[in-house]
Amino acid sequence: MAKVKKAPRPKAVTPKGFRDYFGTEVTERAEMLHQIAGVYHRYGFEALESAAVETVEALGKFLPDVDRPNEGVFAWQEADDEGNGDWMALRYDLTAPLARVYAQHRNDLPSPYRRYAMGPVWRNEKPGPGRYRQFYQCDADTVGAASVAADAEICAMLSDTLETVGIPRGDYLVRVNNRKVLNGVLEAMGLPEGEGARDNVLRTIDKFDKVGESGVRELLTKGRLDASGAYIDGVGLSDDQAEPVIAFLTSKADDVAKTFANLRGAIGGSAVGAEGIAELEQIGDLLAAGGYGADRIEIDPSVVRGLGYYTGPVFEAELTFEIFDEKGRKRQFGSVSGGGRYDDLVKRFTGQAVPATGVSIGVDRLLAALREKGRIGGTEVGPVVVTVMDKARMADYQTMVAELRNAGIRAEVYLGNPKNFGNQLKYADKRNSPIAVIEGGDEQEKGVIQIKDLILGAKIAESATLEEWKERPSQFEVPRSDMVAKVREILASQAKDRN
Repeated sequence: MAKVKKAPRPKAVTPKGFRDYFGTEVTERAEMLHQIAGVYHRYGFEALESAAVETVEALGKFLPDVDRPNEGVFAWQEADDEGNGDWMALRYDLTAPLARVYAQHRNDLPSPYRRYAMGPVWRNEKPGPGRYRQFYQCDADTVGAASVAADAEICAMLSDTLETVGIPRGDYLVRVNNRKVLNGVLEAMGLPEGEGARDNVLRTIDKFDKVGESGVRELLTKGRLDASGAYIDGVGLSDDQAEPVIAFLTSKADDVAKTFANLRGAIGGSAVGAEGIAELEQIGDLLAAGGYGADRIEIDPSVVRGLGYYTGPVFEAELTFEIFDEKGRKRQFGSVSGGGRYDDLVKRFTGQAVPATGVSIGVDRLLAALREKGRIGGTEVGPVVVTVMDKARMADYQTMVAELRNAGIRAEVYLGNPKNFGNQLKYADKRNSPIAVIEGGDEQEKGVIQIKDLILGAKIAESATLEEWKERPSQFEVPRSDMVAKVREILASQAKDRN
Protein backbone atom coordinates (compact mmCIF):
# COMPACT_ATOMS: atom_id res chain seq x y z
CA MET A 1 0.00 0.00 0.00
CA ALA A 2 1.37 3.40 -1.00
CA LYS A 3 2.37 5.65 1.83
CA VAL A 4 -0.02 8.56 2.24
CA LYS A 5 1.85 11.79 1.64
CA LYS A 6 1.33 14.31 4.40
CA ALA A 7 0.18 17.77 3.43
CA PRO A 8 2.98 20.28 3.95
CA ARG A 9 2.66 22.54 6.94
CA PRO A 10 1.88 26.18 6.11
CA LYS A 11 4.80 28.58 6.42
CA ALA A 12 4.52 30.98 9.33
CA VAL A 13 5.51 34.09 7.38
CA THR A 14 3.96 37.54 7.04
CA PRO A 15 2.64 38.18 3.51
CA LYS A 16 4.96 40.32 1.41
CA GLY A 17 4.36 44.00 1.96
CA PHE A 18 2.49 43.52 5.24
CA ARG A 19 3.59 43.50 8.88
CA ASP A 20 2.36 42.60 12.34
CA TYR A 21 1.87 45.20 15.06
CA PHE A 22 2.39 44.30 18.71
CA GLY A 23 1.33 45.77 22.05
CA THR A 24 3.16 49.11 22.34
CA GLU A 25 2.76 50.00 18.66
CA VAL A 26 -0.97 49.28 18.75
CA THR A 27 -1.39 51.29 21.95
CA GLU A 28 0.58 54.25 20.58
CA ARG A 29 -1.46 54.29 17.39
CA ALA A 30 -4.76 54.06 19.28
CA GLU A 31 -3.71 56.98 21.48
CA MET A 32 -2.74 59.06 18.45
CA LEU A 33 -6.03 58.31 16.69
CA HIS A 34 -7.86 59.33 19.85
CA GLN A 35 -5.95 62.64 19.96
CA ILE A 36 -6.56 63.37 16.28
CA ALA A 37 -10.24 62.50 16.60
CA GLY A 38 -10.47 64.92 19.50
CA VAL A 39 -9.22 67.80 17.33
CA TYR A 40 -11.49 66.87 14.43
CA HIS A 41 -14.47 66.60 16.74
CA ARG A 42 -13.66 69.97 18.32
CA TYR A 43 -13.81 71.49 14.84
CA GLY A 44 -17.32 70.14 14.38
CA PHE A 45 -16.61 67.12 12.17
CA GLU A 46 -18.67 63.94 12.64
CA ALA A 47 -17.30 60.41 12.58
CA LEU A 48 -18.00 58.10 9.64
CA GLU A 49 -17.06 54.45 9.38
CA SER A 50 -17.63 53.03 5.91
CA ALA A 51 -16.99 49.52 4.63
CA ALA A 52 -13.44 48.36 3.95
CA VAL A 53 -14.68 46.96 0.62
CA GLU A 54 -16.04 48.99 -2.31
CA THR A 55 -16.97 48.06 -5.84
CA VAL A 56 -14.19 48.69 -8.34
CA GLU A 57 -16.71 50.77 -10.29
CA ALA A 58 -17.16 53.06 -7.28
CA LEU A 59 -13.42 53.38 -6.73
CA GLY A 60 -12.84 54.39 -10.34
CA LYS A 61 -9.51 55.32 -11.87
CA PHE A 62 -7.74 56.47 -8.77
CA LEU A 63 -4.05 56.45 -9.59
CA PRO A 64 -3.08 59.20 -12.06
CA ASP A 65 0.02 57.40 -13.35
CA VAL A 66 -1.56 54.06 -14.32
CA ASP A 67 -3.79 53.05 -17.19
CA ARG A 68 -5.95 50.23 -15.81
CA PRO A 69 -8.84 51.41 -13.59
CA ASN A 70 -8.28 48.77 -10.90
CA GLU A 71 -4.49 48.67 -11.00
CA GLY A 72 -2.97 49.03 -7.56
CA VAL A 73 -5.91 47.63 -5.58
CA PHE A 74 -6.62 44.20 -4.13
CA ALA A 75 -9.63 43.18 -6.23
CA TRP A 76 -11.74 40.07 -6.84
CA GLN A 77 -14.91 39.21 -8.68
CA GLU A 78 -18.06 38.19 -6.87
CA ALA A 79 -19.26 35.09 -8.72
CA ASP A 80 -22.98 34.43 -9.17
CA ASP A 81 -24.65 31.27 -10.51
CA GLU A 82 -23.71 32.24 -14.07
CA GLY A 83 -20.10 32.94 -13.15
CA ASN A 84 -20.53 36.69 -13.37
CA GLY A 85 -20.64 39.35 -10.73
CA ASP A 86 -19.37 42.72 -9.56
CA TRP A 87 -15.68 43.34 -9.10
CA MET A 88 -14.91 44.26 -5.49
CA ALA A 89 -11.78 45.77 -3.96
CA LEU A 90 -10.33 46.75 -0.62
CA ARG A 91 -10.41 50.54 -0.27
CA TYR A 92 -7.16 52.23 -1.28
CA ASP A 93 -7.97 55.45 0.62
CA LEU A 94 -10.81 57.01 2.63
CA THR A 95 -11.82 59.68 0.10
CA ALA A 96 -13.29 57.49 -2.63
CA PRO A 97 -15.63 55.78 -0.11
CA LEU A 98 -16.70 59.24 1.10
CA ALA A 99 -17.71 60.23 -2.43
CA ARG A 100 -19.84 57.09 -2.71
CA VAL A 101 -21.38 57.57 0.75
CA TYR A 102 -22.26 61.20 0.05
CA ALA A 103 -23.77 60.41 -3.36
CA GLN A 104 -25.80 57.55 -1.87
CA HIS A 105 -27.07 59.36 1.26
CA ARG A 106 -26.93 63.03 0.22
CA ASN A 107 -30.67 63.56 0.75
CA ASP A 108 -30.32 62.53 4.39
CA LEU A 109 -27.06 64.34 5.17
CA PRO A 110 -26.62 67.98 6.18
CA SER A 111 -25.06 70.28 3.63
CA PRO A 112 -22.22 70.97 3.97
CA TYR A 113 -21.38 67.49 5.26
CA ARG A 114 -18.33 67.43 7.55
CA ARG A 115 -16.94 64.04 8.37
CA TYR A 116 -13.77 62.40 9.64
CA ALA A 117 -12.74 58.78 9.15
CA MET A 118 -9.88 56.64 10.41
CA GLY A 119 -8.72 53.17 9.52
CA PRO A 120 -6.52 50.93 7.40
CA VAL A 121 -6.30 51.18 3.62
CA TRP A 122 -4.74 48.73 1.18
CA ARG A 123 -2.69 49.27 -1.98
CA ASN A 124 -1.45 46.50 -4.22
CA GLU A 125 1.85 48.17 -5.00
CA LYS A 126 5.47 47.11 -4.85
CA PRO A 127 6.57 47.24 -1.21
CA GLY A 128 9.85 48.80 -0.15
CA PRO A 129 11.68 50.00 2.98
CA GLY A 130 9.04 51.59 5.20
CA ARG A 131 6.43 51.19 2.45
CA TYR A 132 3.70 48.67 3.22
CA ARG A 133 0.60 47.50 1.40
CA GLN A 134 -1.57 48.16 4.44
CA PHE A 135 -1.34 51.38 6.41
CA TYR A 136 -3.52 53.72 8.44
CA GLN A 137 -5.01 57.00 7.30
CA CYS A 138 -6.87 59.65 9.23
CA ASP A 139 -9.05 61.93 7.08
CA ALA A 140 -11.31 64.95 7.51
CA ASP A 141 -13.38 66.39 4.65
CA THR A 142 -16.04 69.00 4.02
CA VAL A 143 -18.43 68.18 1.16
CA GLY A 144 -20.76 70.83 -0.22
CA ALA A 145 -18.84 74.01 0.68
CA ALA A 146 -17.47 76.00 -2.26
CA SER A 147 -15.91 78.74 -0.12
CA VAL A 148 -12.15 78.64 0.39
CA ALA A 149 -12.95 79.26 4.06
CA ALA A 150 -13.39 75.48 4.17
CA ASP A 151 -9.85 75.01 2.83
CA ALA A 152 -8.43 77.51 5.32
CA GLU A 153 -10.21 75.69 8.14
CA ILE A 154 -8.67 72.37 7.08
CA CYS A 155 -5.20 73.95 7.13
CA ALA A 156 -5.77 75.41 10.60
CA MET A 157 -7.08 72.07 11.88
CA LEU A 158 -4.07 70.26 10.43
CA SER A 159 -1.75 72.65 12.26
CA ASP A 160 -3.62 72.13 15.54
CA THR A 161 -3.58 68.37 15.04
CA LEU A 162 0.19 68.19 14.59
CA GLU A 163 0.76 70.21 17.74
CA THR A 164 -1.74 68.11 19.69
CA VAL A 165 0.01 64.82 18.89
CA GLY A 166 3.43 66.22 19.87
CA ILE A 167 4.95 68.07 16.90
CA PRO A 168 5.76 71.58 18.20
CA ARG A 169 5.89 74.77 16.19
CA GLY A 170 9.19 75.01 14.40
CA ASP A 171 9.21 71.29 13.65
CA TYR A 172 6.47 71.41 11.01
CA LEU A 173 5.08 73.62 8.28
CA VAL A 174 1.74 73.43 6.44
CA ARG A 175 2.37 74.60 2.89
CA VAL A 176 -0.44 75.77 0.60
CA ASN A 177 -0.68 76.08 -3.19
CA ASN A 178 -3.51 76.18 -5.76
CA ARG A 179 -4.13 74.07 -8.87
CA LYS A 180 -5.85 77.03 -10.53
CA VAL A 181 -2.59 78.95 -10.48
CA LEU A 182 -0.93 76.07 -12.31
CA ASN A 183 -3.78 76.04 -14.81
CA GLY A 184 -3.01 79.69 -15.42
CA VAL A 185 0.63 78.83 -16.00
CA LEU A 186 -0.37 76.16 -18.51
CA GLU A 187 -2.48 78.74 -20.30
CA ALA A 188 0.45 81.13 -20.35
CA MET A 189 2.47 78.37 -21.98
CA GLY A 190 -0.13 78.03 -24.71
CA LEU A 191 -1.16 74.50 -23.67
CA PRO A 192 -4.95 74.05 -24.02
CA GLU A 193 -7.12 71.81 -21.82
CA GLY A 194 -7.45 68.13 -22.70
CA GLU A 195 -4.20 67.64 -24.56
CA GLY A 196 -1.50 65.12 -23.69
CA ALA A 197 1.12 67.82 -23.39
CA ARG A 198 -0.56 69.07 -20.21
CA ASP A 199 -0.34 65.64 -18.61
CA ASN A 200 3.33 65.42 -19.55
CA VAL A 201 3.99 68.83 -18.02
CA LEU A 202 2.13 67.85 -14.82
CA ARG A 203 4.19 64.68 -14.49
CA THR A 204 7.36 66.69 -14.97
CA ILE A 205 6.35 69.30 -12.39
CA ASP A 206 5.74 66.48 -9.91
CA LYS A 207 9.47 65.65 -10.12
CA PHE A 208 10.50 69.12 -8.95
CA ASP A 209 11.38 68.04 -5.40
CA LYS A 210 13.65 65.30 -6.81
CA VAL A 211 15.43 66.96 -9.75
CA GLY A 212 15.18 70.66 -8.90
CA GLU A 213 14.84 73.67 -11.16
CA SER A 214 17.49 72.68 -13.71
CA GLY A 215 16.18 69.12 -13.92
CA VAL A 216 12.60 70.26 -14.57
CA ARG A 217 13.84 72.70 -17.19
CA GLU A 218 15.68 69.90 -19.00
CA LEU A 219 12.72 67.51 -18.77
CA LEU A 220 10.35 70.13 -20.14
CA THR A 221 12.60 70.79 -23.12
CA LYS A 222 15.25 68.47 -24.59
CA GLY A 223 15.54 65.82 -21.84
CA ARG A 224 18.26 64.88 -19.35
CA LEU A 225 20.58 62.17 -18.09
CA ASP A 226 19.43 60.63 -14.82
CA ALA A 227 21.71 59.50 -12.00
CA SER A 228 22.22 56.09 -13.63
CA GLY A 229 23.37 57.63 -16.90
CA ALA A 230 20.17 56.76 -18.78
CA TYR A 231 18.77 59.45 -21.05
CA ILE A 232 15.18 60.57 -20.32
CA ASP A 233 13.33 62.18 -23.21
CA GLY A 234 11.97 65.66 -22.59
CA VAL A 235 8.47 66.98 -23.25
CA GLY A 236 9.81 68.92 -26.22
CA LEU A 237 8.78 72.44 -25.22
CA SER A 238 10.77 75.48 -26.23
CA ASP A 239 12.73 77.41 -23.61
CA ASP A 240 10.15 80.22 -23.82
CA GLN A 241 7.28 77.77 -23.21
CA ALA A 242 9.07 76.22 -20.24
CA GLU A 243 9.79 79.57 -18.59
CA PRO A 244 6.32 80.11 -17.01
CA VAL A 245 6.59 76.71 -15.27
CA ILE A 246 10.00 77.56 -13.85
CA ALA A 247 8.73 80.98 -12.76
CA PHE A 248 5.78 79.26 -11.04
CA LEU A 249 7.91 76.70 -9.22
CA THR A 250 10.48 79.26 -8.04
CA SER A 251 8.08 82.10 -7.21
CA LYS A 252 8.24 81.70 -3.43
CA ALA A 253 9.90 84.73 -1.81
CA ASP A 254 10.71 85.73 1.76
CA ASP A 255 7.75 88.10 1.68
CA VAL A 256 4.30 86.70 0.81
CA ALA A 257 3.39 89.84 -1.14
CA LYS A 258 6.45 89.29 -3.32
CA THR A 259 5.42 85.65 -3.79
CA PHE A 260 2.04 86.75 -5.13
CA ALA A 261 3.73 89.29 -7.41
CA ASN A 262 5.97 86.54 -8.81
CA LEU A 263 2.94 84.32 -9.38
CA ARG A 264 1.15 87.05 -11.28
CA GLY A 265 4.16 87.30 -13.53
CA ALA A 266 4.09 83.54 -14.12
CA ILE A 267 0.39 83.36 -15.12
CA GLY A 268 0.42 86.32 -17.50
CA GLY A 269 -3.11 87.33 -18.39
CA SER A 270 -4.82 84.06 -17.38
CA ALA A 271 -8.18 84.62 -15.66
CA VAL A 272 -8.20 81.21 -13.96
CA GLY A 273 -4.68 81.80 -12.70
CA ALA A 274 -5.74 85.16 -11.25
CA GLU A 275 -8.68 83.42 -9.55
CA GLY A 276 -6.28 80.93 -7.97
CA ILE A 277 -4.05 83.69 -6.64
CA ALA A 278 -7.07 85.51 -5.21
CA GLU A 279 -8.09 82.30 -3.41
CA LEU A 280 -4.61 81.93 -1.93
CA GLU A 281 -4.72 85.54 -0.72
CA GLN A 282 -8.12 84.92 0.88
CA ILE A 283 -6.85 81.76 2.59
CA GLY A 284 -3.88 83.72 3.91
CA ASP A 285 -6.16 86.46 5.30
CA LEU A 286 -8.47 83.93 6.97
CA LEU A 287 -5.58 82.08 8.58
CA ALA A 288 -3.99 85.30 9.79
CA ALA A 289 -7.33 86.29 11.36
CA GLY A 290 -7.29 82.99 13.25
CA GLY A 291 -3.75 83.54 14.54
CA TYR A 292 -1.99 81.17 12.15
CA GLY A 293 1.17 82.89 10.99
CA ALA A 294 3.82 81.93 8.47
CA ASP A 295 5.66 80.00 11.18
CA ARG A 296 2.83 77.44 11.00
CA ILE A 297 1.17 77.80 7.57
CA GLU A 298 2.65 79.45 4.49
CA ILE A 299 1.83 79.98 0.82
CA ASP A 300 4.34 77.92 -1.17
CA PRO A 301 3.98 77.39 -4.96
CA SER A 302 6.58 74.62 -4.86
CA VAL A 303 3.92 72.28 -3.41
CA VAL A 304 3.20 70.32 -6.57
CA ARG A 305 2.47 66.78 -5.40
CA GLY A 306 -1.07 65.81 -6.32
CA LEU A 307 -1.79 68.81 -8.50
CA GLY A 308 -2.99 66.49 -11.24
CA TYR A 309 -5.82 65.31 -8.94
CA TYR A 310 -6.93 68.44 -7.12
CA THR A 311 -9.04 71.23 -8.61
CA GLY A 312 -8.21 74.18 -6.32
CA PRO A 313 -6.21 74.78 -3.13
CA VAL A 314 -3.78 72.00 -2.19
CA PHE A 315 -1.86 71.64 1.04
CA GLU A 316 0.87 69.50 2.53
CA ALA A 317 2.22 69.17 6.08
CA GLU A 318 5.97 68.75 6.16
CA LEU A 319 8.10 67.94 9.20
CA THR A 320 11.14 70.17 9.04
CA PHE A 321 13.45 68.58 11.60
CA GLU A 322 16.42 66.49 10.49
CA ILE A 323 16.91 62.76 10.94
CA PHE A 324 19.63 60.34 9.87
CA ASP A 325 18.90 57.91 7.05
CA GLU A 326 20.11 54.31 6.86
CA LYS A 327 23.49 55.52 5.54
CA GLY A 328 23.97 58.02 8.36
CA ARG A 329 23.21 61.05 6.21
CA LYS A 330 21.15 63.96 7.52
CA ARG A 331 17.86 64.62 5.79
CA GLN A 332 14.51 66.20 6.58
CA PHE A 333 11.75 63.84 7.64
CA GLY A 334 9.37 65.20 4.98
CA SER A 335 5.63 65.04 4.38
CA VAL A 336 3.19 63.34 6.77
CA SER A 337 -0.08 64.74 5.42
CA GLY A 338 -1.63 66.09 2.26
CA GLY A 339 -4.95 67.25 0.93
CA GLY A 340 -6.81 69.77 -1.13
CA ARG A 341 -9.97 70.61 -3.04
CA TYR A 342 -11.43 67.94 -5.31
CA ASP A 343 -14.67 69.33 -6.73
CA ASP A 344 -15.11 66.62 -9.39
CA LEU A 345 -15.05 63.41 -7.34
CA VAL A 346 -18.72 63.19 -6.31
CA LYS A 347 -19.73 64.25 -9.83
CA ARG A 348 -18.82 60.75 -11.03
CA PHE A 349 -21.90 59.46 -9.20
CA THR A 350 -24.35 62.34 -9.42
CA GLY A 351 -23.48 64.05 -12.70
CA GLN A 352 -23.46 67.33 -10.80
CA ALA A 353 -20.40 69.15 -9.50
CA VAL A 354 -20.19 68.98 -5.71
CA PRO A 355 -17.49 71.06 -4.02
CA ALA A 356 -15.32 69.16 -1.55
CA THR A 357 -12.06 69.64 0.30
CA GLY A 358 -10.20 67.51 2.79
CA VAL A 359 -6.95 66.27 4.28
CA SER A 360 -5.41 62.87 4.95
CA ILE A 361 -2.80 62.19 7.64
CA GLY A 362 -0.45 59.25 7.26
CA VAL A 363 -0.66 57.88 10.79
CA ASP A 364 2.24 55.42 10.43
CA ARG A 365 4.60 58.13 9.18
CA LEU A 366 3.52 60.48 11.93
CA LEU A 367 4.16 57.80 14.55
CA ALA A 368 7.58 57.16 13.01
CA ALA A 369 8.35 60.88 13.27
CA LEU A 370 7.44 60.98 16.95
CA ARG A 371 9.64 57.94 17.59
CA GLU A 372 12.52 59.65 15.78
CA LYS A 373 12.15 62.63 18.11
CA GLY A 374 11.94 60.38 21.18
CA ARG A 375 8.48 61.65 22.03
CA ILE A 376 6.95 58.20 22.07
CA GLY A 377 8.42 54.73 22.14
CA GLY A 378 10.09 52.48 24.62
CA THR A 379 8.54 49.52 26.38
CA GLU A 380 4.99 49.71 27.62
CA VAL A 381 4.44 48.97 31.30
CA GLY A 382 2.72 45.62 31.64
CA PRO A 383 0.06 44.45 34.11
CA VAL A 384 0.46 43.69 37.78
CA VAL A 385 0.80 39.90 38.01
CA VAL A 386 -0.91 38.02 40.82
CA THR A 387 1.14 34.85 41.22
CA VAL A 388 -0.35 31.44 41.99
CA MET A 389 1.16 29.52 44.91
CA ASP A 390 -1.63 26.96 45.25
CA LYS A 391 -3.79 25.88 42.29
CA ALA A 392 -6.59 24.93 44.67
CA ARG A 393 -6.88 28.59 45.76
CA MET A 394 -7.44 30.03 42.28
CA ALA A 395 -10.69 31.66 43.45
CA ASP A 396 -8.73 33.65 46.07
CA TYR A 397 -6.32 34.91 43.42
CA GLN A 398 -9.18 35.84 41.13
CA THR A 399 -10.69 37.85 43.99
CA MET A 400 -7.39 39.71 44.39
CA VAL A 401 -7.06 40.55 40.70
CA ALA A 402 -10.70 41.68 40.60
CA GLU A 403 -10.01 44.14 43.44
CA LEU A 404 -7.05 45.58 41.52
CA ARG A 405 -9.03 45.91 38.29
CA ASN A 406 -11.98 47.50 40.08
CA ALA A 407 -9.51 50.07 41.42
CA GLY A 408 -8.49 50.90 37.82
CA ILE A 409 -5.20 48.99 37.97
CA ARG A 410 -4.19 46.80 35.04
CA ALA A 411 -3.74 43.28 36.45
CA GLU A 412 -3.88 39.58 35.65
CA VAL A 413 -3.59 36.21 37.37
CA TYR A 414 -0.77 33.95 36.16
CA LEU A 415 -2.54 31.28 34.09
CA GLY A 416 0.40 29.10 33.13
CA ASN A 417 1.70 26.09 35.02
CA PRO A 418 2.30 27.45 38.56
CA LYS A 419 4.58 24.59 39.64
CA ASN A 420 7.77 26.61 39.19
CA PHE A 421 7.53 29.98 40.91
CA GLY A 422 10.65 31.20 39.10
CA ASN A 423 8.87 30.77 35.78
CA GLN A 424 6.08 33.01 37.03
CA LEU A 425 8.55 35.79 37.72
CA LYS A 426 10.19 35.22 34.32
CA TYR A 427 6.77 35.60 32.75
CA ALA A 428 6.19 38.84 34.66
CA ASP A 429 9.59 40.09 33.48
CA LYS A 430 8.75 39.28 29.84
CA ARG A 431 5.48 41.22 30.21
CA ASN A 432 7.43 44.15 31.71
CA SER A 433 5.17 43.88 34.74
CA PRO A 434 5.83 46.48 37.44
CA ILE A 435 4.66 44.43 40.41
CA ALA A 436 4.12 40.81 41.46
CA VAL A 437 1.62 39.98 44.22
CA ILE A 438 2.42 36.83 46.23
CA GLU A 439 0.24 34.99 48.71
CA GLY A 440 1.28 31.51 49.81
CA GLY A 441 -0.14 29.41 52.60
CA ASP A 442 1.94 31.14 55.31
CA GLU A 443 0.84 34.58 54.15
CA GLN A 444 -2.79 33.50 54.08
CA GLU A 445 -2.62 32.25 57.67
CA LYS A 446 -1.15 35.55 58.83
CA GLY A 447 -3.56 37.66 56.73
CA VAL A 448 -0.75 39.32 54.77
CA ILE A 449 0.59 39.35 51.23
CA GLN A 450 4.00 39.98 49.68
CA ILE A 451 4.23 42.76 47.06
CA LYS A 452 7.37 42.69 44.94
CA ASP A 453 8.54 45.85 43.12
CA LEU A 454 9.87 44.21 39.94
CA ILE A 455 11.18 47.44 38.40
CA LEU A 456 13.28 48.31 41.46
CA GLY A 457 14.39 44.70 41.82
CA ALA A 458 15.68 44.72 38.24
CA LYS A 459 17.62 47.95 38.84
CA ILE A 460 19.25 46.55 41.97
CA ALA A 461 20.20 43.40 40.04
CA GLU A 462 21.79 45.44 37.25
CA SER A 463 24.65 46.64 39.41
CA ALA A 464 25.69 46.20 43.00
CA THR A 465 27.10 49.76 42.89
CA LEU A 466 23.70 51.40 42.57
CA GLU A 467 23.53 52.39 46.23
CA GLU A 468 20.57 54.70 45.65
CA TRP A 469 18.50 51.67 44.66
CA LYS A 470 19.95 49.22 47.19
CA GLU A 471 18.81 51.39 50.07
CA ARG A 472 15.21 51.01 48.97
CA PRO A 473 13.37 47.75 49.68
CA SER A 474 12.02 45.93 46.63
CA GLN A 475 9.58 43.65 48.48
CA PHE A 476 6.96 44.51 51.08
CA GLU A 477 4.81 42.50 53.44
CA VAL A 478 1.51 44.26 54.02
CA PRO A 479 -1.90 43.30 55.40
CA ARG A 480 -4.12 41.70 52.78
CA SER A 481 -6.59 44.57 53.20
CA ASP A 482 -3.88 47.10 52.19
CA MET A 483 -3.06 45.42 48.86
CA VAL A 484 -4.65 48.01 46.55
CA ALA A 485 -3.24 50.98 48.48
CA LYS A 486 0.31 49.57 48.49
CA VAL A 487 0.21 48.66 44.79
CA ARG A 488 -0.92 52.21 43.99
CA GLU A 489 1.90 53.63 46.11
CA ILE A 490 4.54 51.57 44.29
CA LEU A 491 3.13 52.37 40.85
CA ALA A 492 3.21 56.10 41.70
CA SER A 493 6.84 55.81 42.84
CA GLN A 494 7.77 54.00 39.62
CA ALA A 495 6.07 56.67 37.50
CA LYS A 496 8.00 59.38 39.39
CA ASP A 497 11.29 57.58 38.70
CA ARG A 498 10.46 57.34 34.97
CA ASN A 499 9.82 61.05 34.79
